[in-house]
Amino acid sequence: MADSLYLSLWFPAFEEPEILPRTVSVLRQFPFSSAQEGVTYMAVHPVAWNEPTVLERRFRPGVLPGEAAGVAADLLHDDFAYVFEGYWDLWSPPDRGDKWVLQPTLVRFIAQGTEFEEGAAADTGHIQVDFGLDAPFLYEELSLTEETDQHVRSNVYKLVEFTAKVEKNSGATGRLLWSESEENLAQKLISRLQKVN
Repeated sequence: MADSLYLSLWFPAFEEPEILPRTVSVLRQFPFSSAQEGVTYMAVHPVAWNEPTVLERRFRPGVLPGEAAGVAADLLHDDFAYVFEGYWDLWSPPDRGDKWVLQPTLVRFIAQGTEFEEGAAADTGHIQVDFGLDAPFLYEELSLTEETDQHVRSNVYKLVEFTAKVEKNSGATGRLLWSESEENLAQKLISRLQKVN
């Protein structure tokens, strides 16, 4: 069964002046889709998720991370959250026909000020990357063939490469790749990929 997949990142400090620069440093590690490059949407949420946004902006075509963050620069508060959306290319099985396709897949980057949602960032991460469902990294409903294995491995490699780049280049001092059901994703991946061998 598909499960939501997240990467939580913590930094040594995440005060107001650091929120957007640290978010940009994470976004710069992301391999944006060649078909939908750059940040395509951003929003600013005050105080808690149940409050209406104070700013939303769509970018067509997408913009560089620094440009998207610049739109929110006048709205920096430690009790605000900043959401950025972008796409990366992941392999998907055919709906019709017999060929797998690389298609843009949505990813959300959520930067939470230290006082947003009563300090939720301490538990969920100063920056949380929402990859959506874990299906592209497992495709558990498909029988494993050599082709399926190759495309699943390619998607997993992209995920691992991104998390490694973020760890190395963003200044994060803590990271956690997790799923909503709290199942061990690494164990699920190993188990899935061992079935093909």
